[in-house]
Amino acid sequence: MKIHYKIKYAPFFFISLLPWPILYFLSDSAFVFLYYIVGYRKKVIESNLRIAFPNKSDKEIKQTGKQFLRFFCTMMIESLKTLTLSKSSINKHFRVTNPELAQKYFNENRNITLYTAHQGNWEWLGLLPLFVSHQVTSFYQPLSNKYFDGLMLLIRSRFGVICIPSDKGYRTITKMEQENIKTMNIIIGDQRPKGKSSVHRIPLFGKETNFLIGADRIASKGKHVVIFPAFTRVKRGYYELEFQLITDQPIPKNNYFVIDDYAKRLEKAIEVSPRMWLWSHKRWKEVK
Repeated sequence: MKIHYKIKYAPFFFISLLPWPILYFLSDSAFVFLYYIVGYRKKVIESNLRIAFPNKSDKEIKQTGKQFLRFFCTMMIESLKTLTLSKSSINKHFRVTNPELAQKYFNENRNITLYTAHQGNWEWLGLLPLFVSHQVTSFYQPLSNKYFDGLMLLIRSRFGVICIPSDKGYRTITKMEQENIKTMNIIIGDQRPKGKSSVHRIPLFGKETNFLIGADRIASKGKHVVIFPAFTRVKRGYYELEFQLITDQPIPKNNYFVIDDYAKRLEKAIEVSPRMWLWSHKRWKEVK
């Protein structure tokens, strides 16, 4: 790692070097400040939870909202920790339960679309180059703040992930594939579509919402295997990731079964651990 990056982001490297208990104290302090003082997106969080879990009481909704925000603060500090986390420590804190699935398709010269979501510690997907043979890439939206955009790129690319601006994504991975580089492409599919984006409208927790058409089209054009990565939190700071196969067959044009399957897997993952999804964004904005 170039020394000037360590100087530029010295405060974050210093925080990353702190022991886990101190980091979690900082995380809990941030939670108290955001929840009890700022009231960070409380209305949005609780509104989303009521749509997803209409049978929960107000007390349960508020409790789940608190659990989410505490987890979110924890996840952010855990992501920062990867700036200095050793490979041996990573192997203690993060495990892919079935890496052989990805290896099978690598051996078959197949590229993979990792159709993921803001579920679990999604920032730790940046650790995947330590567990798979594919060249891992990740589509992202550059932040307007150049300093923090650089910090996030530093965290995400430390172990070899190639971060690609979304508007250059398809062209870049196509070029890599033409060069016979086998890729695993991380594409987050649960953002709420903006503007005039092409969308596919399907139920999520019984309420229709728009999903971006993109990951499935890229997978279809590139004849990719499509996999959903499901996170499980063993305990604080310890995660397991399971590769769940959506399809390794050709994807027909104008057929959205990949998005439909993805949405069902996402819903199941959220039901298993509601705290580990990003409730602070407006997933069901179109719901009347």
